[in-house]
Amino acid sequence: MAMMHSDTLITRAKQGDQNAQGKLVQLWYKRIYNFSYKFFLDHDLAMEATQKTFISMCRSLAGLQDVARFKSWLYKIAVNYCREEARRRKGSRALSFDIVWNKEAEDSPQWEGSGHRHHNPESQYHQSELSEILQEALLELSEEQREVVIMKEYEGLKFREIAEVLNISENTVKSRMYYGLDGLKKILEKKNLTKDTLGYEL
Repeated sequence: MAMMHSDTLITRAKQGDQNAQGKLVQLWYKRIYNFSYKFFLDHDLAMEATQKTFISMCRSLAGLQDVARFKSWLYKIAVNYCREEARRRKGSRALSFDIVWNKEAEDSPQWEGSGHRHHNPESQYHQSELSEILQEALLELSEEQREVVIMKEYEGLKFREIAEVLNISENTVKSRMYYGLDGLKKILEKKNLTKDTLGYEL
């Protein structure tokens, strides 16, 4: 993973080195696919958006001014293709369940991507069920809120990085995150699913 942030690798790719470009694709493919899959909950749409993202990356990389911004630049491309694919169609880490009920804990480690680990099979199965429920609930959020929640809680991007990707202020990112988690909570409560009914262990 150290090479993922290698300025040298990105610089070589910017200069047209196809091996370096291939390495960047290899290093980032899974993360961009995972983001796209969470966005659509559909393998084919995720594959389509991911492939377009990396084709665009290779074509546009020479124009990237600051190699330190590669990560947010790449996610910006992915977000745009996901939005485009969603408009056209219209017309594994899991989100921790208690984040939805503790959205006020903005400074807690969970907001920087940590999660609970369950080691016994029963807990793992239960967590898997919760993950599936949350993924379906994500699709009911607005596109703006869904993007932020996925980037923050699934992809582990910082608020600053998400702001850069979406070209909005950090406060707007935090607001969308807050309302997104609040929306998830309401969606789950409509299904009569709460920490108590699911027996979720904090």
